[in-house]
Amino acid sequence: MNKEKSDYSILRFNLIFWPVYFMYQWLALGGAKDQYLMYFKRACLTVPVGMVVSFISVHVLFRFYRTNKILFWSGQILLAITFVGLLRSVNYYVAYPIYYPEGLEKPLLFLPKLFVEFVNLYLIVSLYGLFVFMRSWYRQQQELQEANQEKISAELQLLKSQVQPHFIFNMLNNIYSGALGKSPETADQILKLSSFIEYNLYDSKKELVELEDEISFIKDYLELQRVRVGDKLDISINVFSSITGKKIPPMLLLPLIENCFKHGIHKSLGVSWIRLDISTKNNCLIIKIENSLEPGVEKENSEPSGIGLANVRRRLELIYANRHQFEIHETETAYMVYLKICEE
Repeated sequence: MNKEKSDYSILRFNLIFWPVYFMYQWLALGGAKDQYLMYFKRACLTVPVGMVVSFISVHVLFRFYRTNKILFWSGQILLAITFVGLLRSVNYYVAYPIYYPEGLEKPLLFLPKLFVEFVNLYLIVSLYGLFVFMRSWYRQQQELQEANQEKISAELQLLKSQVQPHFIFNMLNNIYSGALGKSPETADQILKLSSFIEYNLYDSKKELVELEDEISFIKDYLELQRVRVGDKLDISINVFSSITGKKIPPMLLLPLIENCFKHGIHKSLGVSWIRLDISTKNNCLIIKIENSLEPGVEKENSEPSGIGLANVRRRLELIYANRHQFEIHETETAYMVYLKICEE
């Protein structure tokens, strides 16, 4: 589920949850004691406070539960002290003089009364959080089921098309052996194509592959493309940090590299370039793929509606959920894709 749909779902849930709670505070409790006006005024105070505390607790502070527990708990404590104190002060100085004057016999900071205010407030916060997390869990189960279905469909499709690639792969190995002594350059190209097909056949079935293997696969692809476009292509691959042990889904980067050629390189008249930068920072993998654009040259439209990029976005949403950042930046002379993937 993308961010827009998730935000709309949360908004729709709040538009139902809080009016229902307001009606309970006003009509249900007011009807029980036949004091509708008093409980209407009370609901006008407690419901907005409950909304604010619930939103901050669940949608803001809970994001830090796994990454920074000190910030999470200190934020929750400060939030509770602030709003429990607010509720107690309003009741003590506004409601009690009118509806419950005997309550003024106890001091403002009377511990049992503060505890009652805390329990009343955080019962609704807990109920709200329970509903939100249940909905989130159910949504994750749906996405997981959808991902499994897509994986099964992809595997079936792969099985249908596997006979011909295997045949081509074996034939290429035979041709490579024959060309090795006659034309080393041709043999090297055949070897790269053979490695490219082998990666497609075997490693693409895995859930994750070594990032180093994915880069090697990309290098073979770029060298094969260089044969197609000639010497006008300048390729730069830079790894600025250690990537040993880093893993990503197989063939995640290939559509992004293919996209470089669709954005001007194939039809460029002058020298073009592709730059792939890989680095790590704070348990996050950062990948930048940039290519040159030649003003006035039309882009190649071999894939309608950017289906390659759409598939990459979808895979990232299913596999990394809220642990990734995917951006596209374009100027008159360059096109860049920025991808950031963080560990749990």
